[in-house]
Amino acid sequence: MFLRKYKHSDCACLAEMFYQTVHSVNAADYTGRQLDAWADGNVDLREWDRTLSAHHTFVCVMGQTVVGFGDIDDSGYLDRLYVHRDAQRKGVASALCGALEQAVAADRIVTHASVTARPFFEKRGYAVVREQQVIKAGVPLTNFVMEKRLAPAPDRP
Repeated sequence: MFLRKYKHSDCACLAEMFYQTVHSVNAADYTGRQLDAWADGNVDLREWDRTLSAHHTFVCVMGQTVVGFGDIDDSGYLDRLYVHRDAQRKGVASALCGALEQAVAADRIVTHASVTARPFFEKRGYAVVREQQVIKAGVPLTNFVMEKRLAPAPDRP
């Protein structure tokens, strides 16, 4: 397993992984209607490429296969963190999250964690700020605003 920076040519693969991950990994915590609203399979690839390129974005590869990705902006907002359904519980999310947390000079990291992802983030020291209902395509989805305070580190940018 190794991490590398995002390339424009990754975008379609990451969008497909996002869809597949949401519809498999998150299926235990959300209804089919919620999953379809969250990931309808019609990602705006131009917008995704723009934001993935503008953020600190890492891609995790095992062998020749992309198995995960995550991105964070300069303010410390961890936007996306997705791991392929076949690579769950193999350290991919931890490796990506660690790299993302080190990529910014922010004093805290904030994310909007799904019901599924909440325990992962809690184990990494994130605390729930509040539960919220996000409306996607007219469908309410529960997630959690979570944050982690970071100690100043000289090796962070």
